[in-house]
Amino acid sequence: MYTYTSGYDEEVFWPEGRMIGGAAIGIIQMGPVRIPMIPGNVCNASTFNFPVLYQRLEGLVTVEMIFSTKPNPQIIRWAINAAKKLQEQGCRAIVGNCGYFANYQPQVAAALDVPCFLSSLMQVPIIMRALKPNQKVGIICASGRALSAAPALKNCGVDDLSRVIIIGAEDGPEMQNVLEAKGYINNVKLGQELVGLAKQAVKQNPDIGAFLLECTELPPYAWAIQKAVRLPVFDFTTLINWVYNGVVRRPFAGFV
Repeated sequence: MYTYTSGYDEEVFWPEGRMIGGAAIGIIQMGPVRIPMIPGNVCNASTFNFPVLYQRLEGLVTVEMIFSTKPNPQIIRWAINAAKKLQEQGCRAIVGNCGYFANYQPQVAAALDVPCFLSSLMQVPIIMRALKPNQKVGIICASGRALSAAPALKNCGVDDLSRVIIIGAEDGPEMQNVLEAKGYINNVKLGQELVGLAKQAVKQNPDIGAFLLECTELPPYAWAIQKAVRLPVFDFTTLINWVYNGVVRRPFAGFV
């Protein structure tokens, strides 16, 4: 006879309305959008070695709305509603699938009962403190013009903008295919665009000590960027893996 034991003698409470178990990370998703979501993309579930649960925003969010320098009250409502649905299904932490969700970080975090990490940009203060005082973080983002004027960085705790170099990828032909949601990209060419931006940034700013990739579409190319510039590269996947390991602790195995 099989007897299950988890090591804890306790009752297991199951809230009314919850339909699943085992998904600790809830991801707020814009969509539907016609962008190929290849492995490494936050919206490709095979990117992660653990279950994730997606919840799309109620309304259609356009690129113009996301890149707006003024937070949109409608997006705030949609994001809070989506996050609460994920929370109801047992997610222990909520993340976003766009770095510009940082524009809404304070409002969404305040409305939840679980931690909320909407943007990859939340890693920037940690990275800055790990570098020499004269080094900077290079941020490769979907729109440099939008990030420079939006409250996103401030909302993520970046108060000293002199320590960051904002590198917009929006003028690249393949990145245009992403931003215009054409439904296709050339994977190799997009990688080449991003590697070229990183190499140019280091050449112009040799004090860059690490890179942060803002956009959810960029993690598939992190390895190629690192190979080209020989610097640490952080992105949405490094954030989400870190968060997961914080909200799902496991016993250590080994011996003394």
